[in-house]
Amino acid sequence: MPTRFNRVYIEAAGYHLPGPAISNEAMDAYIAPLNRISGRIKARILAENGIATRHYGIDAEGNTVISHAQLAAAAVNDCLARAQAGLGDVSLLSVGSSGGDALMPGFANMIQGELGAPPMSTLSSQGVCAAGVSAIQHAAQGIELGAHRQALALAAEMPSRMFKRSRFGPRGYDSDFDAHFLRWMLSDGAGALLLTDSPSGRGGLRLKLNWIHQQSFAGDYPVCMQLGLSQDRSTSFLDYPSASEAEAAGALSLRQDIRLLPHLFDVSIHEYVKLVEAGWVKAGEVDHFLCHYSSEKFIPVVEELLDKAGLSIARERWYSNLRTRGNTGAASIFIMLAEFLDTHSLKAGEKILCFIPESGRISAAYMLLEVEDASAPLAQAAATPAATRPTSRQATDTIAAPHDPASAPSQLQPLLTQLAGIWHDYRSAVWRSPVIHKLVAGQFSVADYQRWTAQWVPQVREGSKWMREAVASLTGPFAELGALIETHAGDEQNDFMILYQDYQAAGGTQPLDALRRNPGGEALNSYLHALAASENPLGLLGAIYVIEGTGQRIVPALLPLLRQQVDLPPSAFRFLDYHGANDEHHLARWLAAMEIVLRIEPKAAEAILATARRTTQLYLMQFEHILDA
Repeated sequence: MPTRFNRVYIEAAGYHLPGPAISNEAMDAYIAPLNRISGRIKARILAENGIATRHYGIDAEGNTVISHAQLAAAAVNDCLARAQAGLGDVSLLSVGSSGGDALMPGFANMIQGELGAPPMSTLSSQGVCAAGVSAIQHAAQGIELGAHRQALALAAEMPSRMFKRSRFGPRGYDSDFDAHFLRWMLSDGAGALLLTDSPSGRGGLRLKLNWIHQQSFAGDYPVCMQLGLSQDRSTSFLDYPSASEAEAAGALSLRQDIRLLPHLFDVSIHEYVKLVEAGWVKAGEVDHFLCHYSSEKFIPVVEELLDKAGLSIARERWYSNLRTRGNTGAASIFIMLAEFLDTHSLKAGEKILCFIPESGRISAAYMLLEVEDASAPLAQAAATPAATRPTSRQATDTIAAPHDPASAPSQLQPLLTQLAGIWHDYRSAVWRSPVIHKLVAGQFSVADYQRWTAQWVPQVREGSKWMREAVASLTGPFAELGALIETHAGDEQNDFMILYQDYQAAGGTQPLDALRRNPGGEALNSYLHALAASENPLGLLGAIYVIEGTGQRIVPALLPLLRQQVDLPPSAFRFLDYHGANDEHHLARWLAAMEIVLRIEPKAAEAILATARRTTQLYLMQFEHILDA
């Protein structure tokens, strides 16, 4: 849940951008093309990202003209000057960045030394774009708890030194696309916020920090953006015999796997929907939306996802300075906020929502600020109202769920929205299960695949059996539903043989009847058969949603990873291929079944939700036991 603040205010926001503004045409003088394809890559990336100018802390000869710590200190000095405050008034320096001039000590301590600041508490938050939000949150918590009266939150980035042409000399001036891509995306800059519990209210207004929410999904996804690992992410730069060999191997190149970026926006919008559903923010009350996107290419992506969620923020309320300041990573939201406050006339009651996605290993962060009349009494600390406390089941995911509620018949939308929340929690847990975590980590083996399919075959074998048992248990007006389920059971009754043949193609030698479900599979199978034997087991539609959704959503994401890591012929993946392509059609049939059921018995929605929730628990148990055998 978000962290709510009742007495934290932004007294001032400052920033510093080194050197002159550098145009797209002038970039080559600072980070020259590496080879004959560099020009094409540069043209393509700049055409998409929309950046026209940026700033570098190096000169045209590649010499550093300002250190990272000096860059950060300049932003602090600008912030304090705007607040008419001194370093002696500050007792906490909280810093976020991808790294400083040195690997150690902490960047915050280096900046404190650069400033010549008096003794104070410090925090160095190391990460990518959301590291700056972590710095703000730490500083705000210190003020909220009364440990500090004034605190500096700071973020600074200086990647230009990694992009100059000479850095690629050990690689023969060559580079893979993932490393080449970021040379034309990132630039240098720093920003700082002075937080306080006693705002001065100059200009008759004050800016309150209402709450911060950030979530990391690193347990769900592989590394997207990294520095210090080999191209395949398997080897740390510290594991090479020498630093020169690490550099020659490309382990000191900053990389981003752009193929993972769609996942970043999926989970980010899911978190936004959760915040709205739980009452933390109302889309219609957002007056200004400060969105940190790395490229203008992602503007329509974010807009489309917001529209799908039914929680759009009008485009005229958006603000970004990407075009003129470039992408400065963790510092971007600080610089953006400082320039926004410089250029906008605000009114009491206006709300500013900040959105900061981070591609490092997939994270999402949000902040809500509110403009207050400086003459109003300062708020006292208070507990979060019960009505707005989010629960673990208030999550909805209209993006990643098997069915998009917004595109479904109106009578089904409330139920599909609740199912989507159950689905998102399940998907996240599956990706953290031992077997999928091993696959995402690139450590999967043929033996693991054999073990998985061996336990899966007897589970799939039972699918058509419990469906037909459920058909036999239907009474009264549900004959039409029974016909749909019977058709579905007929489609799937021989699927287990395809999976068994995959098991054999992977080297499995056990006879079909000798294969056994694991404990989780046994529990799931017993539950489904017991439910199917009860009168009018309408809740089983919730189980089908989860089972078929796993085939439609999870399987397509796993199949490429399996093919990369296990040396097996295509005949070993026929079942996964089939379900990844066909479960979408199966779910369309499921949607028709839902319409029939809710038309006849609207109260069945409760049973469908309960069964879906229990099925996710049992299906997850099946995943948890795969590597036990």
